[in-house]
Amino acid sequence: MKKILIFGAVIVALFAILIVVVQMQNKEASEGNPYGKETLHPKTIEQLDDPLYQNQILPDELEAKLSNGEDVTVYFYSPTCPHCQRVTPILVPLAEEYDIDLKKLNVLEFEEAWDEYGINGTPTLIHFENGEEAARMEGENEEDVFRLFLETEVLG
Repeated sequence: MKKILIFGAVIVALFAILIVVVQMQNKEASEGNPYGKETLHPKTIEQLDDPLYQNQILPDELEAKLSNGEDVTVYFYSPTCPHCQRVTPILVPLAEEYDIDLKKLNVLEFEEAWDEYGINGTPTLIHFENGEEAARMEGENEEDVFRLFLETEVLG
């Protein structure tokens, strides 16, 4: 009986240590992040240093740009979306090729964006002109489809 209690106490202590270590790692990874949040989803943390997921825009920043009547192109994505994981390596280099300032909005971290911008699924690419939605592309597409969208709808 004594051995079972000792064994149980050791297991509880190991779980407690594991929880503390994971929380410390999450806090360390979340500090100074572009999302302005104290805690982030682990999949978001994995992408913090990925060059494909830089140039983030926060919902308040996007709203300010739209209120000011600015033109902006936004890629709404989720780090847990398998379609986004296939689209991002296609779309981001294309935007760079065309010198488009492609903003990225992580809907996993900012769930209010789903309703605010009528996002039906990820990935979604929206081009705003004069603060109003001018063009939208939803779902996973081939490179030539994204290229055509960027050439005609964004660069127009």
